Amino acid sequence: MHRTAHLYAAIAAGGFRRYATYGTATAAGVFTNTVFGFIVAYTYIALWDERPGLGGYDQAQALTFVWVSQSLLAAGALIGGGFQEEIQERIRTGDIAVDLYRPADLQMWWLAADLGRAGFQLLGRGVVPLVAGALAFQLALPSAPGRWLLFLLSVLLGLVVSFALRFLLGLFAFWLLDGSGINMVATLVSIFFSGMLLPLTVFPGGFGEVVRMLPWSAMLQVPLDVLMGRHAGAGSAVRALGFQAAWAAVLLGAGRLLQSAATRKAVVQGG
Repeated sequence: MHRTAHLYAAIAAGGFRRYATYGTATAAGVFTNTVFGFIVAYTYIALWDERPGLGGYDQAQALTFVWVSQSLLAAGALIGGGFQEEIQERIRTGDIAVDLYRPADLQMWWLAADLGRAGFQLLGRGVVPLVAGALAFQLALPSAPGRWLLFLLSVLLGLVVSFALRFLLGLFAFWLLDGSGINMVATLVSIFFSGMLLPLTVFPGGFGEVVRMLPWSAMLQVPLDVLMGRHAGAGSAVRALGFQAAWAAVLLGAGRLLQSAATRKAVVQGG
């Protein structure tokens, strides 16, 4: 057990170091996130001036939503990127056979590597945009350390949900000739249903209730609501984190089933 934990820790560290080498790409990403944050922030200001309290947020909370979202975009691979394209390419070339012979579970290997990547992106591309937003606007960031700890736990669960969805996308390449189409659709769905464009609380009626129950809301909407105290009570916080954990378990389980089916397919084709 200790040796297995050490192996996955080493894989995560390798994922962190791998992305840390891309200094120019990281700087470009920071610049893009910051500029886009200002564009969205001023759009939100105009919208909240016309509709105060929209979605249950005041303007400071809405702006907090903007800037914390920008700090999480790259880590959660909400607008593409991540590892699924690499898996799809390895399946297309047959290199996935090497992965299947590694002394580690395929899903856990990629999960550890992706968490390492996400850890770097949180630091490398997340801190500067959030600091820029906090300096330029009045944000509703909490001062209580406990709230920040809950937020970080919620972010971790959101990252696992994001990984689980993208792992499923990667494995679909065993049956699809080209994964670019499904990747594009998945990115559009993620942008809309995660709350990246607008908080999901602004959607009314039954539609709003449905989108808030989908797994994409666990990736961004829930962590932001935890940060801003919408799940301040112990019971509410447990329900919010439980919602994320439930989706993580369901999607990871689906990934295990699809991995098993894909492995059988690879063995049959490979002889």
